Amino acid sequence: MSGTGGGRPDFVILGAMKCGTTTLAAQLGAQPGYFMTDPKEPNFFSDDAIWARGPEWYAQLFAGAAPGDLRGEASTHYTKRPTHPHALDRMRSLLGDAPPRLIYMIRDPVARAVSHYMHGWSRDEITVPLAEAVRAHPELVDYGCYGMQIAPYVSAFGADAILLTSLEAMKTDPEGELARVGAFLGRDASLRAEVGARNVSAERARRLPLHGLLVDNPVATLLRRVLVPKAVRRRIREARTLRERPELPADLRAGMEARFLADRAELARLFPSHPALEACYPFASAAARETGAA
Repeated sequence: MSGTGGGRPDFVILGAMKCGTTTLAAQLGAQPGYFMTDPKEPNFFSDDAIWARGPEWYAQLFAGAAPGDLRGEASTHYTKRPTHPHALDRMRSLLGDAPPRLIYMIRDPVARAVSHYMHGWSRDEITVPLAEAVRAHPELVDYGCYGMQIAPYVSAFGADAILLTSLEAMKTDPEGELARVGAFLGRDASLRAEVGARNVSAERARRLPLHGLLVDNPVATLLRRVLVPKAVRRRIREARTLRERPELPADLRAGMEARFLADRAELARLFPSHPALEACYPFASAAARETGAA
C-alpha cells in the first residue's frame, strides 16, 4: 500500500481502549514513511461535536504528511459501542470508496476493565470502588467484548481488511508484532521498536480540579515546592493515588469471565485460530477444564 494522498487515512487504529493503542501509534509515528495525526485520537467519526466540524477539518489533520507517507490515526472511540454508535456508518459515508486498513488491538478483557476503571478514577469520572463501578458503569465490560465491537467492521469491510493484534503479543515480541503490522499495511516489515510503553503510570494518580493550571504548570510547581511543606505534599499525593492495583471480588470476576468467554466465541468465529484467542483469555483454559470435569 502506498500513501493515498489527500486528506484521508491509509489506516486507522480503532481500539480497544487501554490495550496499548497509544504505544502502537507512537511506534508507527516514529518509523520513516509513517504519519500519525496530532491529536492521536481525533475521534472524528464517533463524537457528534467533532463530526460536526466536517470533512475539511478531518482532512487537515493529515496535511503534515510527506508525499508517499502512510497516514494513520488512532481513535479508540470507534469501538465503544453502545456509547458511540455512529462511527462505522460515518466512516463508510466518508471513506467508503477507499476504506482504510483497520488495526484492532485487544488484551485480557478483565485486565482491560481494571485499567479502564483506574483511568476513569484518575480523571474523577469514576468515584466508587471497583466492584461497584463494574455494576454502575457497563462500559467497563462492554468495551472488552471485542467480538461484539469489531463484528460490524468485519461485516462492512471483511476480515482481511482488519488486523487483530494484542497487547500481550506486543509485549512478548514487539518487533515481531510490528513486522506483522508493517506487512499488513504493505510496507517494509522490518519496523523497529523505537519507543517505550505509554500511558502506564498516570492512571494511578487522580487529577486535581484545574490540574493543568495547578500541577502541569512550572510556576505553580515552584510555588508549591516553596510554600507547601514536603510532608504535606506527600500526604496529598498519597491520598489521591491508588497504592495497589484494585482486585475484583471472586464472584464478580467469575461473572465477567463468563460474559467475556461468550463474546470470545464471536471473536473466534471472526478470526478463527488467532493467537490472541489464547493469549488474551488466560481464564478460558480453566473454564474448559471445569466444563470437562463436570
